[in-house]
Amino acid sequence: MNMEVHNWGLQVGNVQIDAITSSSVFLVGDSEDIILSSFFDTPPEATMIGSIVPLSG
Repeated sequence: MNMEVHNWGLQVGNVQIDAITSSSVFLVGDSEDIILSSFFDTPPEATMIGSIVPLSG
């Protein structure tokens, strides 16, 4: 996505942040690039592959 925004004369007086989520970006000002990434921090031994509840047949 290419986006061009012009904020001429932008003034920020006060900012209050009440909560932060795991995918938050707070930016005031200019940025040439924003690179997004993510990771999965659950250890492999805690990951269940297949049915969580055993199915009887």
